[in-house]
Amino acid sequence: MRYELYYWPSIQGRGEFVRLALEDAAAVYVDVARRSGRGYGIAALERFLENRSVAKPPFAPPYLKAGDLIVGQTAAILLYLGPRLDLVPKTESTRLWVHQLQLTVSDFLVEIHDTHHPIASSLYYRQQKEEALRRTRYFRRERVPKFLGYFESVLRQSGGPYLLGRRFSYVDLSMFQLVEGLRYAFPRTMARSERAYPRLIALHGKVASRPNIARYLASERRIPFNEYGIFRHYPELDR
Repeated sequence: MRYELYYWPSIQGRGEFVRLALEDAAAVYVDVARRSGRGYGIAALERFLENRSVAKPPFAPPYLKAGDLIVGQTAAILLYLGPRLDLVPKTESTRLWVHQLQLTVSDFLVEIHDTHHPIASSLYYRQQKEEALRRTRYFRRERVPKFLGYFESVLRQSGGPYLLGRRFSYVDLSMFQLVEGLRYAFPRTMARSERAYPRLIALHGKVASRPNIARYLASERRIPFNEYGIFRHYPELDR
């Protein structure tokens, strides 16, 4: 199967969780908006979104095209890809458990995004800076320990080193991306708190050392973090 991933070409964002799965599995895929030429580029992404003739249109990127099938929403894309890329066991109960964990990642991403855009995505950060400062104080003090503590407890109960115990899955890739993103956005906060999550940090290291992931991270395909995605570093928010 040749997959087509549609996502914004200059940010990691939610599309990066799909990219990591495709890269780890060495899947054949095209990152459509990052390609040039006819039928590619950001125009192809927007043209598809504006096409009202699509029977089951996605709400927003990322979305994946696999043959005639179109799947939107990061967690749903990974639910679809997981068994096809051997990134989740085939038993229904386990697939649903991994999906549940991925949905919890999605919840956390909303809260991370809202640290710098607590009022509206249509406003610039500077237009809601005061509200962002207040929100982020609670985020760092209450929500980071809540979410990271939860994933740490799942790792503890699984017996590790992965969230399913000895079985690697796509949600382990998502844990890697969460730690990477938080280290970029809140380096001081993470430096102070990482020792409380030794299993999660160890998992991050194991994922980073997987051969296909290591090659991907060292390649030009990995978009650097920047102040346009979900994870943004504003020093005043990390004090």
